Amino acid sequence: MDYSTKINSIIDNLDLPNELEDNKEILKARFVEEVSYYEKKRDNTKKYYDVFRFIVTTGSILLPALLSIGQMDPAKLPRHFDRVTYWSTWSISLMVTISNGFLQLFSLDKNYFSYSLVVEQLKTEGWQYFGLSGKYEEYDTHTKEAYKDFSKAIENIKRKQVEQEFQGKGNNTKKNKPTFDFANEMQTFMMNNGGGKVLENIKQVKQTLENGSKVVEKVEESIKENAKSTLEEKKSSLKEVNNNIKAEITDNSTEEEEEIFKKNP
Repeated sequence: MDYSTKINSIIDNLDLPNELEDNKEILKARFVEEVSYYEKKRDNTKKYYDVFRFIVTTGSILLPALLSIGQMDPAKLPRHFDRVTYWSTWSISLMVTISNGFLQLFSLDKNYFSYSLVVEQLKTEGWQYFGLSGKYEEYDTHTKEAYKDFSKAIENIKRKQVEQEFQGKGNNTKKNKPTFDFANEMQTFMMNNGGGKVLENIKQVKQTLENGSKVVEKVEESIKENAKSTLEEKKSSLKEVNNNIKAEITDNSTEEEEEIFKKNP
């Protein structure tokens, strides 16, 4: 039983709300058909990819082997072996070059991996939705919201594949691209993925840090004011002590000592 048959049977038995009962045909037409479409493209690409890769690998092994045989003593080789070796190596080299060129020209390796990846992504998204697991585990039944999320996820996978497949092959007209707003995109991503509470916690932490920064600034200002006031008081006290010492020296000194003190205060 192929994938389409199994999934169509699951969709027919899916318990959707009454207003979404007709959307089962949309699931078959859009989701199941997309999976089948990319499976066919993957399988067809795989055939050509395997054939060309086989030729390149086999030719790369046979070519040096034939060349090494040609280095033997001609007397020990069969008649006209040099001609056979020449045309054989030429043919193998040509086939290897052509096969490798087709691989690069049609990007068979890249397309094969890309189609395989998108098929697995679509299947994984489908099984998660049908089984209400993964990103859909918050839903108890296949509600309208779950259906919308599933449809959006499928379209995103399809859009990314198309953009990757036809990148640089469309209209080359240059357009002014909008500036990427990282903060807004991050906020949207968080809200769409159940990160509203995390975002609120981040805002609270940010507000707490800002308040703490203001408190630190106030404490620094208070310390500076206290230090300045203490310095002024000590300066005034030292000045007063100095004046008292001068007064005592003046009162207890002789006239000669006063003259010396005036010259050298």
